[in-house]
Amino acid sequence: MFSRRMRLVFIILGIVFVLFSCAQGTFAKTKITILMEPSAGGGWKELEKRFEKANPDIDFVIIEGPSATNIREDMYATSFMAKESTYDLIYMDLIWVPKFAAAGWIIPLDDRFPPAKQKEFLPGDIMGSKYAGKIYRVPVQSDAGMLYYRKDLLAKGGLSVPETWDDLVKCSLALQNPPNLWGFVWQGKQYEGLICDFLEVVWGAGGDLLTEDNQVVIDQPPAVDALQWMVDLIHKFKVSPPGVTTYQEEESRHAFQEGKAIFLRNWPYVWTLSNKDDSPIKGKIGITPMVHRPGPEYKSAATQGGWGLGISAFSKNKEAAWKFIEFATSYEGQKLLHFMDVIIPTRHALFKDQDILKESPHYPDLYKVQLGARPRPMHPRYGAISDALQIHVSAALVKRETPLQALKAAAAEIRDILAR
Repeated sequence: MFSRRMRLVFIILGIVFVLFSCAQGTFAKTKITILMEPSAGGGWKELEKRFEKANPDIDFVIIEGPSATNIREDMYATSFMAKESTYDLIYMDLIWVPKFAAAGWIIPLDDRFPPAKQKEFLPGDIMGSKYAGKIYRVPVQSDAGMLYYRKDLLAKGGLSVPETWDDLVKCSLALQNPPNLWGFVWQGKQYEGLICDFLEVVWGAGGDLLTEDNQVVIDQPPAVDALQWMVDLIHKFKVSPPGVTTYQEEESRHAFQEGKAIFLRNWPYVWTLSNKDDSPIKGKIGITPMVHRPGPEYKSAATQGGWGLGISAFSKNKEAAWKFIEFATSYEGQKLLHFMDVIIPTRHALFKDQDILKESPHYPDLYKVQLGARPRPMHPRYGAISDALQIHVSAALVKRETPLQALKAAAAEIRDILAR
């Protein structure tokens, strides 16, 4: 028979063993980290909770970074240049993909994310996830530029929704009453948003910035004609206010939402804000693909935006990171993020989801826009290319340069950038 002292010793040893086992279980968890902007709706936090419940052996940690996209990009780059494993997952803007992939900072995902699975996602999002023939990102949040219009004003004037440049100008001239009501507002300030707008018009004229083999063609007639049309919107047709050359997304949205414009080029987020209870244009707007050059050979195009998940080349837990990517980009994961964080999904099937359609009846129209979306040039030096183009497109809009002069100068600078 054990003495009381011996029984007490065994009890204590048992407690120590249980505590040690629990501690070992905690320490045995695989930790994966990601840097993101704060989630206003709490969708990513909820996704974290559900993922960890489904994968109790993985500790998923969200590091909340600043809202400014460029600062988070710099934070990632600083860590990668030092070959640190600080971040296992990268939440990437699609224009980061070529830069990060060319530097060897992210791994290709072709073996995990083959073409058969890629077909479940929007084509523009997949194009924006590739570099040099390999895929580096699984899209989780989409975005694309589109044309908003006032349904009530077009109906009152007996006018159809515009499809071409000429249609938009005709409708604007028939309905506008400046300065109280302008025809068309867009993003004309010298910044990246201007290039998004400009490329949509260039693509709609059958032109491009770079060819697939990186030949510069932005100084060719289709692009020159596109820029001339944008200049004419302000100075010849006078359907866009002179101040549009200072507008970014929010300035143009406010003009439209306050009832001071008939048409607006902007991103999907405008729909939600313009249909709030306090919006003067609630229930009065529609969306359609951006207008294109007249002629059956031309078609609308949208600048693809959006975010996706990739894996750091320096991560020590790549398989756990991939598990989270599969979870977050699944049908259920994206549906959760749509409802909690109001994001545009990247899976075809979610645009037909009945729960989403009840809340977002504009999704069939949005889907048409998304199917025509395409990324900006997937080049590691896209940032420098865009900077050069911004300067000269802006100069043309304020008539410091002609469209031909502007694009010839921009093309020369871009060729120099590519040759370095």
